[in-house]
Amino acid sequence: MRKLINKINHKLNLEHWQMISIMLIIYDALTVNLASFLSLWFRYDFRYTEIPAEFIHTFLSFSPFYTLICLIVFGVMRLYKSIWRFIGYDELTKSIFSCLITTGINIICTYVFYIKMPLSYYLVGGIIQLAFLVGIRFSYRFVLLLRSVRKSNEKEENIMIIGAGIAGKTLLREIQQSTEMRKSKVCCFIDDNPNKWNRYVNGILVAGGRDDILVNVQKYNIDKIIFAIPTSTPEEKRDILNICSESSCELKALPGLYQLVNGEVNIKSMKDVTVEDLLGRPPIKADMEKVYNYIKGKVILITGAGGSIGSDLSRQIAANDPKQLILFDIYENGVYDVEQEIKRKYPDLNLKVLIGSVRDSRRMDSLFKEYRPQVIYHAAAHKHVPLMEGSPNEAIKNNTMGTYKTAYAAAKYGAERFVLISTDKAVNPTNIMGASKRLCEMVIQTFDKMVKEGRMGEMPKLSYCHNENPELILNSKTEFVAVRFGNVLGSSGSVIPLFKKQIAEGGPVTVTHPDIIRYFMTIPEAVSLVLLAGTFAKGGEIFILDMGSPVKIDTLARNLIKLSGYKPDVDIKVEYTGLRPGEKLYEEKLMAEEGMKETPNHLIHIGCPIEFDNDLFLKQLKELVQITDENGDNIRDYVKQVCVTYRPAGEHGDEHKGETYDILRNEADLKDEDITVKL
Repeated sequence: MRKLINKINHKLNLEHWQMISIMLIIYDALTVNLASFLSLWFRYDFRYTEIPAEFIHTFLSFSPFYTLICLIVFGVMRLYKSIWRFIGYDELTKSIFSCLITTGINIICTYVFYIKMPLSYYLVGGIIQLAFLVGIRFSYRFVLLLRSVRKSNEKEENIMIIGAGIAGKTLLREIQQSTEMRKSKVCCFIDDNPNKWNRYVNGILVAGGRDDILVNVQKYNIDKIIFAIPTSTPEEKRDILNICSESSCELKALPGLYQLVNGEVNIKSMKDVTVEDLLGRPPIKADMEKVYNYIKGKVILITGAGGSIGSDLSRQIAANDPKQLILFDIYENGVYDVEQEIKRKYPDLNLKVLIGSVRDSRRMDSLFKEYRPQVIYHAAAHKHVPLMEGSPNEAIKNNTMGTYKTAYAAAKYGAERFVLISTDKAVNPTNIMGASKRLCEMVIQTFDKMVKEGRMGEMPKLSYCHNENPELILNSKTEFVAVRFGNVLGSSGSVIPLFKKQIAEGGPVTVTHPDIIRYFMTIPEAVSLVLLAGTFAKGGEIFILDMGSPVKIDTLARNLIKLSGYKPDVDIKVEYTGLRPGEKLYEEKLMAEEGMKETPNHLIHIGCPIEFDNDLFLKQLKELVQITDENGDNIRDYVKQVCVTYRPAGEHGDEHKGETYDILRNEADLKDEDITVKL
């Protein structure tokens, strides 16, 4: 029938509702006559031959006029313009009045122009006519009702809401009124306020506090838990979600306080519990207005712009009106994607994308000479620990020497600030990648000291660029700083995507060691720290983020498995593969001898520079260049002489054990059940 209607609509160029109205008119024309005939048929005991001829004559003679009268009355009462899905009391009232009016006209006309018909003819005829009139119009509502009854017999999704406050109440109303959640039923609330226990919110029981979550999950056969406390602290949220993770329920969370204040609490605003929820600390809050004011109107260069940190730096800086933004990377695919995204969002931005390597001193010199960037965010580096263990010379060439050449070009061409992006693996490194990044920090500290002492002319001649325009480098005022942070959640090299992929494939999930510990932070936090360093730098600092408590990777993997609906070591196995080359059980944020200085932001600290012989370091650096150019096998031995904190893994027995590790492991054990993530 629907296909036929659509076909006719297409040929006549009618709206769908207009075609429905035409069909209703035809239906009503037939049924008003059928109702009159049936009233006579019922009157004479269902025997057509018993009906008097004069009654049949009157019925047939008046039938065309009566049909036209009925259609006019129905049209005036707007019975052909109602939306069937919403037909209700108003349409019923109009139908009754329409039948009363047409029945009255029928009585008057037949009595005046024809003969008086039996009383039952008018009464029964009017009732049958009303039944036909209402029946067809309410049939659609009846079909919808049958569908809803059928769906109600299907398994409902039982929901528990954590938080019986304003957000929880608003969410309950949204669920009850939403057509998208017809199969969903809120069974109970959970709230830590004892004053609310055993009371009701819009008819739904507040069943208890967080200690009652698992009991009520079983009692009500809960399928989904929604965390609806936007005002909770990260620690409170983590603790409650940890309890929820012990169930097999799907976890959802409402956004923060901002959305609550702005009235954005609704079903669509719900999100999966994300990896950021495992941090157990408030996200870093930076005075970004000052940062963006510093960026505005400047020429900004980002090396490694196609990577996780570099790309997010590019997005944030592009949004804040730099004079020119230069994206530099050796991998064209990654930086191409960032370029296209920024062009779509900021078509008027002066954007330049360049391909090249920071190891190429000629390329870096020409770049700085042409564009004269004022602020440089140096994110280009080889970061994969096991891969660098297999190619140690490449780690030094790209990370250490690439930083040196980029920093030299920055100083030579009058850049205001140079921000090195470092890593916690640079602290007491046990791998060549960490050692190369520690050397990068030493390069930056040396550059800063040489600039302040006016000794830039003494820098070793590591490339041809140093032979041109020596007066430029002598007048350098560039401020050099480093930014150090831990593992970045959501980055291409993060363990989270690997675990998700392994879970999706049915396992096993591979963890290198049951006791391995790591610090985590989010990409926005890392980028905020980098931008702050570029704004607040005075030269020579190492900015460090307080990343909260360390996380046991084994616990992280097991919670990911549980929150994916599986049981660890039952549905999906967890396998321990052993520490990879150069990997240690824990990462440190700061070397003990560096100390700490506070900043206006209590989550950001400054490590005091470790004193070392800069002249000796520059001499060793020059020799290191020669060794790496020859791809010597003894590169690790020489790096140990330059970076005295570098202790290659396995060289001193179980170097992972010690007082620092025991403290961190105990701290992580205390939080062992506090790590909750959701795919």
